[in-house]
Amino acid sequence: MAEEMRVLLKYADHINPESAEDYIKVGGYEGLKKARSMERKDLIDEVKRSGLRGRGGAGFNAGMKWSFVPPNAPVKYVVCNLDEGEPGTYKDRIICEKNAQALLEGMAICGHAIGSDQGYIYCRGEYPFVVELLKNAIASAKSSGVLEGFNIEVRMGAGAYVCGEETALIESIEGHRGEPRFKPPFPGVEGLWAAPTVVNNVETFACLPYILVNGAAWFAGIGAEKYPGTKVLTLTGDINNPTYFEVPTNYTLRDVIYKLGGGIKNGKKFKAVQVGGTSGAFIPEQNLDTPIDFDSMGAIGAALGSGAVLVLDETRDVVDVVTRISKFFEHESCGKCNPCREGTFRCREIMEKINSGKGSEKDLDNILLLSKVMHKAALCGLGQAAPIPIESTIKHFRHEYMRKVL
Repeated sequence: MAEEMRVLLKYADHINPESAEDYIKVGGYEGLKKARSMERKDLIDEVKRSGLRGRGGAGFNAGMKWSFVPPNAPVKYVVCNLDEGEPGTYKDRIICEKNAQALLEGMAICGHAIGSDQGYIYCRGEYPFVVELLKNAIASAKSSGVLEGFNIEVRMGAGAYVCGEETALIESIEGHRGEPRFKPPFPGVEGLWAAPTVVNNVETFACLPYILVNGAAWFAGIGAEKYPGTKVLTLTGDINNPTYFEVPTNYTLRDVIYKLGGGIKNGKKFKAVQVGGTSGAFIPEQNLDTPIDFDSMGAIGAALGSGAVLVLDETRDVVDVVTRISKFFEHESCGKCNPCREGTFRCREIMEKINSGKGSEKDLDNILLLSKVMHKAALCGLGQAAPIPIESTIKHFRHEYMRKVL
């Protein structure tokens, strides 16, 4: 088996994730101490130099995102996105279960950088046990005094996939229906309760203590040059070792699947891998030597996204799998914008027609045209990305569609 490089998960199962005392014994909160000794601009510049980019899917430079927050705004917020609604994705849950204090420390570091004393963790509705863990971790951190004046509250969602989008998440925290907002204004200028807000993913925040302790150059030297650091991946599907791993970002898909994942179950052949969650592209075998970093994946028409890795063996019906995915997106669309509401409905309708053997090549042309419209016109990432599994499988596995069309 290939070796991982554990940074965020170095002390997994060796310390109590709820205990600030345990975390401090292994060097925890030293990054926050260093951050508080720095000027805010210098701290933001340090995060920029590290090259840390969002680990939730968008891949935007974290320090750059923080720099958009107006320095003189009287109220600002730090929000952690723990809505983790992608099927097959559970890396943020793992980070919380193994190293929750690093998340809290990272949020406090961000709070100091932008001048905020209030943070919120938005946790998906299916994680009630994580909510309790985080509340206990916050209580422990408060009692130890390490957070000083930075306050963190946990809010629970109600299971809506769309609330993984940052503005829908903000709407939900405010007590409204979880629907995306029009942008601009972006949350960094007008977010939670109309105040400047930084929204980052669990994994992004958890990287910050290690960057502050070890330095920006250390982090920038790990993995891929333009998307440095490590990435926590979750392997599911037809794989011998379906679990989670933390690896440098220059690891290839082939190494993830065959060295860490142990290869395909029951000695069967590989067919495809979907990376980044349900909205990710399906990748054929000829692209398995692609590194997992954000830009390398983008170069082959895929996305690292949330770090979910779904492996399919030779027996899987790709058209049937994508039909099921199209049903998921129709169900999860919030319905606010026409391109997503109608587009996901029509995608599901056409895919079911093709999968049942009643479709035609014209249906393939129509669904590809519809996909282009959704990419350009949908309000948020849900509608924009929903057609990607369809497009990628028509591109790489068109022969499987042709077997089913009239």
